[in-house]
Amino acid sequence: MKEKALNRLLFIILLFMALVFIFPVFIVLINSFKIRFSIASNPFELPNADTFTGLENYTEGIKNTGFFSAFGWSLFITVFSVAAIVIFTSMTAWYITRVKGFFNNLLYYALVFSMIVPFQMVMFTMSKTANVLGLDNPIGIILIYLGFGAGLSVFMFSGFIKTVPLGIEEAATIDGCNTFQVFWKVVFPILKPTAITVAILNTMWIWNDYLLPYLVIGNDYKTIPIAVQYLKGGYGSVDMGALMAMLVLSIIPVVIFYLLSQKYIIKGVASGAVKG
Repeated sequence: MKEKALNRLLFIILLFMALVFIFPVFIVLINSFKIRFSIASNPFELPNADTFTGLENYTEGIKNTGFFSAFGWSLFITVFSVAAIVIFTSMTAWYITRVKGFFNNLLYYALVFSMIVPFQMVMFTMSKTANVLGLDNPIGIILIYLGFGAGLSVFMFSGFIKTVPLGIEEAATIDGCNTFQVFWKVVFPILKPTAITVAILNTMWIWNDYLLPYLVIGNDYKTIPIAVQYLKGGYGSVDMGALMAMLVLSIIPVVIFYLLSQKYIIKGVASGAVKG
């Protein structure tokens, strides 16, 4: 009876926490269908006959922000950045874990240390360096995201690889596989749960990131977070209805991606944190 009561209490607490996190998203959703003045005066009120605008906020937001162009750049940068992070950091983690040495240990701890360095400490020097090296474009920012995402990704991959028996790789080598084949045909398929977890975490970060694209590529290649800022009018006025509508549209792709991959995330995080 005590265990059942404890489980019910835990369920109620978790349900409450879930509602707390979902509530702001729900508020954004209902306000995306209301006129702008109603949003300011009654943000928590459901749309009614006087305040409901249908899809007008969505059409205005798409027109005023160039949403489809921004969506294309966000998708391009996110997909290729995440792919680069998953591929290169998984290979790096495998090499660091399997090949022991002072340099590899130093590299591992340097990558782990990079996780605790705030972005604000390096953002100005980073943006200047990106400009000097010609990385202030959609291709160059992919390399920058690879650098910033390497620390956490290598840490998670390394923790999982340490749980993989070395005998599996030795057996593949005996069967005639070279190093490249051992990784891609044996090791990487085993890393699938962690790889998906790394992809989800980095997708949510890169898709929603505003500061790094704004500093590096600016208005030349507007991503969604940058494009949304163009809903501001004169004297600081903001079209709140269109803003809410664009926030809803920007959330949808990440939510869909997360729902399709959610069964892997808990398993991947737990397995990647076993050893570090």
